[in-house]
Amino acid sequence: MSFIEIHDLYKKYGNTTALNGINLNIDGGQIYGILGPNGSGKTTLLKIISGIISPTSGNIAINNMNVSENKDKIKAILGYIPETPSLYESLTPIEFFNFIGSVFNINSDILNERVRAFTAALETEKYMNEFIGSLSFGTKQKIAIISSLIHDPDIIVMDEGMNGLDPRSSKIIRELLKDLTKKGKTVIFSTHIMEIAETVCDTISILYNGDIAGTGNLEKLKEEAGSSNNDLEEIFLKLTGDEDLDNLLNSLRESIE
Repeated sequence: MSFIEIHDLYKKYGNTTALNGINLNIDGGQIYGILGPNGSGKTTLLKIISGIISPTSGNIAINNMNVSENKDKIKAILGYIPETPSLYESLTPIEFFNFIGSVFNINSDILNERVRAFTAALETEKYMNEFIGSLSFGTKQKIAIISSLIHDPDIIVMDEGMNGLDPRSSKIIRELLKDLTKKGKTVIFSTHIMEIAETVCDTISILYNGDIAGTGNLEKLKEEAGSSNNDLEEIFLKLTGDEDLDNLLNSLRESIE
């Protein structure tokens, strides 16, 4: 069962601080949500966890392995699904899956069975011999999800990874992620959509302006916010200091009128 330790993590882009001293411990066997508005630092955090970019300072360890020093080992046990799929658009999906299989040394019979099962579940069989560049955004996202899961990673990092999915496919992926955590795998799932965070995640960290505003299940976040309301949106607004929106709304109404 994989576990992740994040200590005093900073990331700066010039004079802009994207992450401001993040400290988190993520236990295995759960779906761990990173909830925050656009621009809060979610993508930056997940890319650092995945070894795609390096922090300015601080440390991330996965199974006691420093991510910055063990990128190849980490990539072998991790699957990363970005918000916008980045694929080899001149390949067909089946060519791309075969390429992924060769990178991870997946037995051809196992690879073929996994591809068959995933493409049947997500209804992408008919696109297997089409160029990826010709596919719709939603279909590309399905291809990205399949390619990130077919090597059976211990850690799955999804950055708004259900963007563009139809309701059927979204439900299938949600249920699959829950099944995988029962096998001890760890899912880190970022979103700005409250309903998804509330229904999918076992633990949630609220990230706001590069800081952690609260961490826990719904009950713990409710306590931290000092709220009697079980609505995650209201808890989020209290923890981020944005619960009083009346003045902004009144100003907006006046400008429209």
